[in-house]
Amino acid sequence: MENAIIELEGLTKFYGSLKAVDNLHLRINAGEVFGLLGPNGAGKTTTILMMLGLTEPSGGTARVCGFNATSDPISVKRKVGYMPDSVGFYDGMTAFENLSYIARLNGIPAHEVHHRVQEMMELVGLGTAMHKKTSAYSRGMKQRLGLADVLIRQPEVIILDEPTLGIDPTGVKEFLHLIRQLSRQQGITVLLSSHHLHQVQQVCDRVGIFVGGKLLAEGDIHKLSQNLFAEELYLVTITVKDTLPDTTAWEATLLQMDAVRKVTASGNTIEISCAENITPRLVRYFVEKGFDIMGVYQKEYGLEEIYQRYFDNNLTENVSHGKSSGLFQRSFFRKAAH
Repeated sequence: MENAIIELEGLTKFYGSLKAVDNLHLRINAGEVFGLLGPNGAGKTTTILMMLGLTEPSGGTARVCGFNATSDPISVKRKVGYMPDSVGFYDGMTAFENLSYIARLNGIPAHEVHHRVQEMMELVGLGTAMHKKTSAYSRGMKQRLGLADVLIRQPEVIILDEPTLGIDPTGVKEFLHLIRQLSRQQGITVLLSSHHLHQVQQVCDRVGIFVGGKLLAEGDIHKLSQNLFAEELYLVTITVKDTLPDTTAWEATLLQMDAVRKVTASGNTIEISCAENITPRLVRYFVEKGFDIMGVYQKEYGLEEIYQRYFDNNLTENVSHGKSSGLFQRSFFRKAAH
């Protein structure tokens, strides 16, 4: 990628005999929102710490904004804003006072602090609550304040590690919309680490599926679904008023259509797996045959199905080779718990 702002080459990390990150290769474009998706214990946070120069890799390199994170971590920190899953502030101070203090610590000139802080508070939607003590802030408000903390240095890249934990659904939606808006309006590159599939699907341009320290796949959701479900990309369920006569004949007729891969009929319902979206054609077919259509449901394979397919494939591969590590098993059960 010509405009890659994050470049990970063979990045590997051992903790004793445990390989937490395994030969990771990844490029993330400037201005992109990239989702690093995986269960707890998959190696996401370890990868982020290596990118920030906070822990040394056992092998490979991490370059961020053109700087080697291991040999020149200070330059990386000047360009990158990092928000962990839990952000702490001084509860006895107002949000404005907290952010002003952070601004001064980051070397922002004294005459700019007031304006910069006010601007950031407005940007993250806390303008009317900036003079409240942070002890009165909800979890969602503190995460917004954490985002203002990250943005006040005007970074080129922001890294968010599980930023929506503990936030109510409305707060999550607003937070993700804010992230997307910031990326589009200000050209900020965002790396979002999460195990919440639906949230990642809402906001990210591309995703990387990370399991057991390995990057199993990366790309946009449509590309990943095409790779995994090429023969059954769309599943169309059609319900008619009356029971279908001679379902075997119907199956044979529908299978003659180029895009149709599989047909399953039962009573007055028929499921058709297709390689492309031919739902209108299928509906016309049944109408022309004189059937009263009661319902049409088209399922497209989203991130949940993509993730599960990669996860199941990796589990099967590890078990068949006798490599079902304790880390992988713990990741599986933690995922199930969520």
